[in-house]
Amino acid sequence: MPFRFSVLSTFPPRQCGIATYCYDLLTHLPSLAKPEILAICEEKEQSTNQFKFSLEQQNRTDYLQAAAVVNKSKSQLVHIQHEFGIFGGQDGRYLLDFLAHLQKPAVTTFHTVLATPDPNKFKIMQRIAQSSTKVIVMAERAKEILVETYQINPEKICIFHHGVPAPCPLSRDELKKRMGLEGREVISTFGLLSRGKGIEYAIKAVAKAKELFPEVCYLIIGRTHPGVQKYEGEEYRHELMKLTARLGLEDNIQFVDRFLDKKELVEYLTLTDIYLTPYIGREQITSGTLAYAVGLGKAVVSTPYFYAQELLAQGRGMLAEFKDSDSIADCLIRILASPELQAELEGRAAQLGKYMSWNYVAEQHLALYCQVASEHSYSTEALLIPGGELVANSTQT
Repeated sequence: MPFRFSVLSTFPPRQCGIATYCYDLLTHLPSLAKPEILAICEEKEQSTNQFKFSLEQQNRTDYLQAAAVVNKSKSQLVHIQHEFGIFGGQDGRYLLDFLAHLQKPAVTTFHTVLATPDPNKFKIMQRIAQSSTKVIVMAERAKEILVETYQINPEKICIFHHGVPAPCPLSRDELKKRMGLEGREVISTFGLLSRGKGIEYAIKAVAKAKELFPEVCYLIIGRTHPGVQKYEGEEYRHELMKLTARLGLEDNIQFVDRFLDKKELVEYLTLTDIYLTPYIGREQITSGTLAYAVGLGKAVVSTPYFYAQELLAQGRGMLAEFKDSDSIADCLIRILASPELQAELEGRAAQLGKYMSWNYVAEQHLALYCQVASEHSYSTEALLIPGGELVANSTQT
């Protein structure tokens, strides 16, 4: 019997990290899982026939209607992908209306966990966690914050890795040749562009690395974040391009100004020698881009935000200081100067990557769904995983 559940999230064709994450998770679940999508759209016109229900982000009534749809459906639970900016109302408070009217268990994935929230965000996040049967985070530090700051029962918190796609069948050298980067050392950063990414410090670091490695190439991959574009257009990108020109790096830095599909993204990561996340905020508790890089076995340099500290522990990468181009440059140069160090970092990252594949992570999610449904007295006939074994006693969590 199929296992039916609902998912509340942004979803493609909307271009955002949460939408991509949700799509990847659902497409890698075992075939017995039958999700119904409650898609959060900026406007109803963006919805498609693939959705069970479309919510206009800022329409409060839609959240009540979405809860009613789930309550009347055969779904055994609803999985919520949470990020403050994707829900309507101040700090996404309309999600609380959905939860207040929901009559089925909720599992919530927190993509952001603030260690020092303002009072409103604290209240909203605490209520979401308290209303959820299980909470999923992607780092041990996130669990600690939920317990210590938000007083959430640790037994309801699960830690799952951010999933990563399958590796590219082509080699690094083959892809460099195809992209016109043959014989060059390639550094890359990808993701939706915004000021918090700290790209200006990376550009200055590349200028220092160029003194020793004249052929180094830094790829800044991704379009400007739609939310940023709405308020300031391409101002940040233009500032970065002016900095690039002022430092004489036009031949060393390339801006790939578009939202990449997964195949392209994996190809760019495969040809990359060093993946760089120069983010400026310490509290960032997840990063899909960093997860992809580690999961695909890349040598990584990052600033020490919470997620990076955890994912790059045990020698899986190098940490540089926040807002410090000299520190970033030192790390880049050490790796560029030592193929042995690069290979060592790649090997350690790849070891963790075995447990970060989307297939592995999706199976963890399905086991959790079945456990939650079992605990809420649903028919055990629907709780069989492909091996024929009940998941009520699962130790995944």
